[in-house]
Amino acid sequence: MKTPPPSPAFTRVAALTAATCLLLAGCSAVGGTDDTSEAAAASGGPRLKISLVTHGGEGDAFWELVQKGAQAAAAKDNVDLTYANDSDPAGQAELMREAIRQKADGIAVTLAKPSAMTSPVRQARAAGIPVVGLNSGIDEWRSAGLLQYFGQDESVAGRAVGDKLDDLKVKHALCVIHERGNVALEARCAGVKKAFGGETENLYVDGTDMDAVTETVASRLTQDPSIDEVVTLGAQFALAAVKSTHEAKSKAHVATFDLNQDLVKAVQDGDVQFAVDQQPYLQGYLAVDSLWLYRTNGNTLGGGEAPVLTGPAFVTKANVAAVAKFAANGTR
Repeated sequence: MKTPPPSPAFTRVAALTAATCLLLAGCSAVGGTDDTSEAAAASGGPRLKISLVTHGGEGDAFWELVQKGAQAAAAKDNVDLTYANDSDPAGQAELMREAIRQKADGIAVTLAKPSAMTSPVRQARAAGIPVVGLNSGIDEWRSAGLLQYFGQDESVAGRAVGDKLDDLKVKHALCVIHERGNVALEARCAGVKKAFGGETENLYVDGTDMDAVTETVASRLTQDPSIDEVVTLGAQFALAAVKSTHEAKSKAHVATFDLNQDLVKAVQDGDVQFAVDQQPYLQGYLAVDSLWLYRTNGNTLGGGEAPVLTGPAFVTKANVAAVAKFAANGTR
């Protein structure tokens, strides 16, 4: 049986009630997920489809934080979010092309290997799909044709670490790169070398094999006892480096870029001197939310001219308690 439409009088009363509610701030303008979803459904507005395509590896705690942030924004904005990842640049490019074929309303992408993503970004733009960048590619996002960028300036972060090492009276730093050719990782170590007054050397390891990482770092520490600082570029690699120092019976300290719950405890215990937090949860959140804002209100964070920086922020034993509870919740 077909339900008859509401009378004009009922419609006018309902509209007046809703308007009064908003004016008196009685309706949730910034509500939870259910409020947002119900409001979007009631208005008949379309549910946007957004794809997040990264170079992150499977089971990596860092990328789990990025996903959590993206999922939080998607829930708030009533967005249909798809996450896809491939550490192989050709594979990541194909994932982006699939998002284009699926007619995504927006795509967020990392530019760890920018040259591999040039063609799919161009294809997305030709299809009228806005693309924003996050995490990797801060020096290439504008030339690549991205709308906005969210992340850390890795060169600035690297130089900040170099200055920090000088303050700690370090003499010889080993910068461990776990993915050869990743522009963000290379920029970090280059920044350290540029600012640090002591000796800096890079050590390339296979980031997909943690046992091999531990062994390779330990071997280098054994070969050169003058190394008094190991700088890693990811939280899990810092924990591996701590094991390396024990195996090599080295007096070297460990510092790292990036943060997770286990790393927070290592800083609290003094096993890791400090971490540089680029806030991956925030990167995922802003990437998705910015596409929703652009599609629904034409907004561009940073005006499309400047990146939106999410780091660097130093986490040390002195201030780690301030972020520990958020790390315990799985959002830092």
